[in-house]
Parts: sequence; C-alpha cells; structure tokens
Amino acid sequence: MNINFKHFFKEELTINEIQNALEEGEITSKELVMYYLDRIAKFDQEGPMINSVLEINPDAIFIAEALDHERKTKGARGPLHGIPLLLKDNIETNDSMHTSAGTLALENHLSKHDAFLVNKLRISGAIIIGKSNMTELANGMSTTMWAGYSSRGGQVLNPYGSDLFVGGSSSGSAVAVASNFTVVSVGTETDASILSPAIQNSVVGIKPTVGLISRTGIIPFTYSQDTAGPFARTVTDAAILLGAMTGVDKFDAATLKSEGISKHDYTGFLDSKGLKGARIGVFNNASEDFYTSGEYDEKLFIKVIQTLNKEGAEIVENIEIPSFNREWSWGVPIYELKHSLGNYLSQLPHYIPVHSDTELIQFNKQNEQKTLKYGQNKLEFRESLPNTLRNPEYLNAKLEDLYFSQDMGIDYTLKKYNLDAIMFPSYIGSTICAKAGYPSIAIPAGYMESGRPFGVTFAGTAFSEGVLIKFAYAFEQATKHRICPEFI
Repeated sequence: MNINFKHFFKEELTINEIQNALEEGEITSKELVMYYLDRIAKFDQEGPMINSVLEINPDAIFIAEALDHERKTKGARGPLHGIPLLLKDNIETNDSMHTSAGTLALENHLSKHDAFLVNKLRISGAIIIGKSNMTELANGMSTTMWAGYSSRGGQVLNPYGSDLFVGGSSSGSAVAVASNFTVVSVGTETDASILSPAIQNSVVGIKPTVGLISRTGIIPFTYSQDTAGPFARTVTDAAILLGAMTGVDKFDAATLKSEGISKHDYTGFLDSKGLKGARIGVFNNASEDFYTSGEYDEKLFIKVIQTLNKEGAEIVENIEIPSFNREWSWGVPIYELKHSLGNYLSQLPHYIPVHSDTELIQFNKQNEQKTLKYGQNKLEFRESLPNTLRNPEYLNAKLEDLYFSQDMGIDYTLKKYNLDAIMFPSYIGSTICAKAGYPSIAIPAGYMESGRPFGVTFAGTAFSEGVLIKFAYAFEQATKHRICPEFI
C-alpha cells in the first residue's frame, strides 16, 4: 500500500524541524505517527527485515490526535510534544503493550504501572509508538546468544549491513533510530548495552550516571549498574530526550543523590564552540584483541584527535587508567541478576506462567523449539547461586568494582591529568564506566572502508552529562559524520 505523504516527510528529521512544522500547521502529529508506522511496515517487517520493532502501540494515533488538539487549544507542552519514540522491551508501560525483555514466557505480561521515566515522557507530550526488540534478558540467557536476538522478536539486523555486528542488548532501540523508524528511542545499559549499538549503528547514545534516571518500572538486571538512556540521530535530540527523563524518584534510592544536580533541560550545553579550551585525555591502551577485532580504525581515530585539536581542545595523549586492564570480577552482575530478576518474576501477575528462575528455565525447556535456539546456560548457572547478596564473593566484587573503577579509575585519571573528559575509541571504556556508574556519550566518527560505522565515546565523572554533551555536540557540528543507511 502506498500512502502519499506531504513533501515534509523525509529521513533524518530532527525534533526542532518537526516542532517548527507542527507549529506552522504544515504537518500534524497524527501524520507524523502514520509516516513512521508506514516506514516500519515497509522496511522493518517486510523489505530487508531489519526487525528492530517488537510491538506497536495500538493507541498511538489516538494519542497523536489528542496532542494535536491540545496544541491547537492550549499550545505545546515542550519540545517533545507530539514526537514519536520507541521504548526498549524491558521498560514497563500501563497500556495495551506488553513488557517481556524479549522472552516468550513474558509475552503476555501487561504492566499495571508506567515506569517512572515513561510517566515523565507522557507528561512531556511524547508519543510512545511501540516497543523495540532487544537481546533476550539483556544478554542474561546464554553465552552463545547473538547480540540483538530474542525468542520473542528474532534477530535485529544492522541497517549498514546484515553481516555487521548490531551491538549490545539495546540493539532494537538503536537500529530503529538509525533506520528512521522513529525520531528517538530509549534503551537501557548494564555494560555497553547503549554505547555498543550506538557505535555500531552510527547514532548518538547517552549512558547516564546511575541515578540520573529512575529505574522504577524497568525489568532489573543489576542494582549497581542499570540505567536507561536516549538514542538519537543528533546530539541535540539526545539532549532533549535525556532532560525529559530525569527526576528524583522516592522509590529509587539511586536518584536521591541527583536532587539539585540533575537538569530537566540539557540543551543549554549545546555549544558549537564547546571544545575550545577543553582538556581531553585520549585513551588508546586497550588489549591487543580490540585493535585486531575489526572495531578499530586507526586512521579514523587519528582524524577525531585532529578535529578536537582544530576545534581548540587541548589533547593529552597516551593517558593511563591504572585499573583499566585489570581482570574484573563479574560477581556483581552475576549475583545481582539472580536476585533482581528473581524478585521481579516473583511479583508478576498469576496469569504469567513463570514466577522464579527455576520456573523460567522449565518453561524454556518445555518450549525449547521456540525458546532455546542458543540455550540458557547463563540462567542455569545462576539457578544454584545464593539469593541473599551476602556471600563474600559478591561483597568483595562490589567493593572492588567501585574502588578500581572510581578511585583508581576514572576519577584518578581525570585528577592526575587535570582532564575535563576522557575519550575512548569505539566503546572500550564501557566496563569501567559501568562499574563506576559514570556517564558516557557515544558519537558517530565516520565509516570504515567496508562501510562499517566507527565512533568514539566521551566519558567523565558522576553527573558530568552536560560537559560530555557539550563536547559531543561541538565535535558533531564540526564533522557531521552521520550518513543515513542505504538499506532501502
């Protein structure tokens, strides 16, 4: 079916472009939603089968019509009024959509509550048009499961090439933005789940400080590292979405420390001259495996450094992060996923077939043709672990993670070299930043000869999102690297 959309509708639309058109009466939010639904039908579920969108909100057009009416009668609420977005499938919504984390066991789960961040987005006037596919249980199922695969949604593909790596568990959210199936989207990260797919799919991804955005209403995987964050095609749009989701939540202890520090508007940091006078440390001392993995491009990385210099930044090369290459313990995510997911499953409604790890494992075995394409060895390993979070292995890992990622990691290096931020090639800084609970922003930085996207991440200390956005925006404006994928 071919629908004749107005000339305004095209790929790579930005929030500001859309808002201007809405205010001028050139388009409506209803037409905007229809445009993206049309693209999803043509290119995500048919055509090349990108497979990034898991479920559509049946009320999306009604919501758009209501927001169009409100705009006419009362005016717009703000920059997200009438803007379509997608949510990762582990974020709860109190509507007709399900929240399953990609599992078949939870495919009929209807939440009775909006996640805290979802309520914030609804208040802002955003239109949640659907849920995006993800790596099942945020890569908590199997050591052999491909990134971007879920039993419920199948395999997400990279729009820049079906043979390319699609990135961490928020792959559907990143790919949908990269493919122009939505304006912006929300993902979640435990370690690299936002940064990796942002880099792999040439979009902007912000992994915030843990506690900047409430975790209430998100299927939990760890207590220490989980956070939601935005995906967008531009730094501006990512900054707008980030500010709409922040806020203190009395039901999430991690957010209490953000009171008076977090911003509801990060667009004030969008300074095209923001790199002038900045002192940025360049880390390029990862393991040899990274430099030979195909994710690194030396020429492109050197060009990034040259651009930063040209834009007035003071570059400190070959910085050391004492703990970067240590053998990290994985005790925190292993034990916390057992505890947090178990708690979540135990509170699910009676009509859901699983309420514990054991029941989930048994459900998958009973439906193995559909659920166990890659097995469930991670689930089975955790089944025998204690569920009290008091054993020495966990406690020591938690303390070591904080000490070596903060005191002997990010904070140590920032202080030693008097830096405003650290720049990493690709997303190699994801683990140390995740264990610290510190923010990072991923930004496109060109394309390899093969066509594979390349990017860099800027990282800093707790609640330094504004500074990182400023640097990323200035770099983006100086380079304009992002190119729309040619998969159509």
